[in-house]
Amino acid sequence: MKRGFLSEYFVGVAVKRLSAVEADVIASHQHEFNGVQGLRQILGAPVGKERYPARFIYLTDQDDEPVVDEGFLTWYDSRERARLTRGVQRHELRLYFPTNSVSQCAAEGDLLVIAKRADNTLLAIVAELGSTIERQLLWLFGFGDLSHPGFSVKSELETDQDRIGFAARAVLETIGVRVEENAPNYLDDMLQRFEGRFPHSHYFSEYARSAVADLDSREDPDAALMAWIEREEILFRTLERHLLAESLQKLRASSSSEPDAYMALTMSFQQRRKSRAANTLENHVAKVLADHGITYSRREVTEGERKPNFILPSIDCYRDVAFDAKLLTMLALKASCKDRWRQILDAAARIPDKHLLTLEPSISEKQTCEMRSKRVQLILPVALHPTYSIDQRSWLMSLAQFLELAKQRQS
Repeated sequence: MKRGFLSEYFVGVAVKRLSAVEADVIASHQHEFNGVQGLRQILGAPVGKERYPARFIYLTDQDDEPVVDEGFLTWYDSRERARLTRGVQRHELRLYFPTNSVSQCAAEGDLLVIAKRADNTLLAIVAELGSTIERQLLWLFGFGDLSHPGFSVKSELETDQDRIGFAARAVLETIGVRVEENAPNYLDDMLQRFEGRFPHSHYFSEYARSAVADLDSREDPDAALMAWIEREEILFRTLERHLLAESLQKLRASSSSEPDAYMALTMSFQQRRKSRAANTLENHVAKVLADHGITYSRREVTEGERKPNFILPSIDCYRDVAFDAKLLTMLALKASCKDRWRQILDAAARIPDKHLLTLEPSISEKQTCEMRSKRVQLILPVALHPTYSIDQRSWLMSLAQFLELAKQRQS
């Protein structure tokens, strides 16, 4: 096991496309995956019926939360008894799965991922055919062509492809694998500076940038933005872990042991984490724009209740009907896209061509083609471009390229 690589979390991974028989658990009674011979590389040769505790996850772009179920997978050789009793020299390996809420969501052609964890448990992930999360899982584990019917298997997870960076961490967290990173050297300073509580997101973003002294967004805006985002994520989780532990300790020491109190506490921390992600990206992009001398209005109403993240050069110019609309720019931000990118389409009606900056790796070609048809230009920091196909990369815009466009319009 090597720290910072997928091998830290997985012993091996296997992927395949679900056949009609495997997916349709109501019509089929076999409840077994086909083409499992390759699984011997990560599960070994079974002795009797080996039952693995398993977490089942179904993922699609349409739902913010995955469908999750707990259960087991059984790995066995259906010819084992025949070999022992009658000398039949034949193996027929099978992987049995129970009917559950995840298997009932699965459809023919969906991606199936079987991942063995270091604790000898399994993850059984089903991702919708053609979805962004399907693309992300294939990219994460380094799989390409899946035209053959059996499993494609990887048991070596310490190559350069398997190194865990920002994009890999995002995909791992989608499947419930939390990459633990912290910055203990900053904890005492944060507790003193912020008086033992979470500060306003604006101040926390400033603090994170101060902890990255060797990057200037005027020289490399793409690298600076990614470094700031990553540093703030680590600092936030370091402070969050400490404050949550303190809160839990106080709750245990109190006379109240009601489960609702614990649920309310964890929910408040989860809500803070979700709202912080959007604010973090907006705070750092605002700093990049300011560093490049680009004027903007932030979260101002355009039409109805729509409040785009940024209107360039200003909301006053946008509202001035005499101002040339070709010199206006709308920049929307989505830390993660899924299907939510469509939310920006009816904002800033005077600006038909929208710009959307995201940190989402490996969005499906189906989604990016639809973005292009809706006149949405996708912007990503350069470090995330390799997670996309070659055809997609020719269309993607970097943050530096967007800044040049904004400067030309402003001048």
